[in-house]
Amino acid sequence: MAASLFKWFSVYLFLLSNNGYKSNNENIRVLAHPLYVTVTEINHNAKDKTLEISCKIFTNDFEAALEKSMHVKTDLSEPKDKKAADKLVSDYIQKHLQIKADGKQVTFEFVGSEKETDATWSYFQVINIASVKKLEITNNLLYETFDGEINLMHVTVSGNRKSMKLNSPETNALFEF
Repeated sequence: MAASLFKWFSVYLFLLSNNGYKSNNENIRVLAHPLYVTVTEINHNAKDKTLEISCKIFTNDFEAALEKSMHVKTDLSEPKDKKAADKLVSDYIQKHLQIKADGKQVTFEFVGSEKETDATWSYFQVINIASVKKLEITNNLLYETFDGEINLMHVTVSGNRKSMKLNSPETNALFEF
């Protein structure tokens, strides 16, 4: 019993210590603050001379962004038309994620998407990239929908992995290898 109370008391203190509350003279109201995060993984495959790009976005947040940005309501969990849903996903990500490899803008090729529990993974590739010394990334995924959006990026080149976090409204990241 004491362990259970300690657990809930710890959660309560965590919420308070992270500005998850508002108070007035009469009481304290604990408010839930949602976390809006996307994860973009970019891997340079030297053998195939490609950039492999994966984006993980919470499905319900992604659906809200598609509706707001593309003016189309869609169900990514069980789409009526998978091909149309994939086109929406591809168009949205290509609009909100741009990459320059060694100073040259690259064009993504959509490979596919899949649902994983409460997130949607989208896969892209860029062909004919023999080597990479510098990647300049503009990433504003979901910024138009959520003010507190956080975009995490992980880039791997020649086994060297670097990561960066962009908090809305920050959009630009530079990775040098």
